[in-house]
Amino acid sequence: MSETPTTDPARVRSQDAPFRWQGVDFLPYKETGEAPFKAVSRQVLFHHPALQGELRYFEVEAGGHTTLESHEHAHAVMILRGRGRVLVYPEVRAVAGHDLVFIAPHTWHQFRADAEPLGFLCLVNVERDRPRLPTEADWAFLRADPAVAAFFDDSP
Repeated sequence: MSETPTTDPARVRSQDAPFRWQGVDFLPYKETGEAPFKAVSRQVLFHHPALQGELRYFEVEAGGHTTLESHEHAHAVMILRGRGRVLVYPEVRAVAGHDLVFIAPHTWHQFRADAEPLGFLCLVNVERDRPRLPTEADWAFLRADPAVAAFFDDSP
């Protein structure tokens, strides 16, 4: 990550392409790994100790999804572009531009893009715990709810 722009909150950074900012690294995620997700990128827009938080921009490509996870810290999310669906257990909701999503601690959550990219801002604490991934028992519990099972099984 480029340290100067993100550690100086007074600096103005212009958008140099749609949803890309000067001096902010574009960080694509891998398609497989320890924390499964599909077609997601991340940009850390602000990271500074004086903020005590980090503002990030995520983009989920059409048909992609973030990792299903829970953790001790909360998130505040604002959808900036596209349409998709979000699981904030036990609720599944359609989301679109300017919708706000609050994810409470210890809540299973996942974002899924529909037929277009889904972009959102995410505000989290700088100091935060690592995500917890679902166990087989968690999957069984989540899938016992028909709406949640349909969320995982449906394609855009």
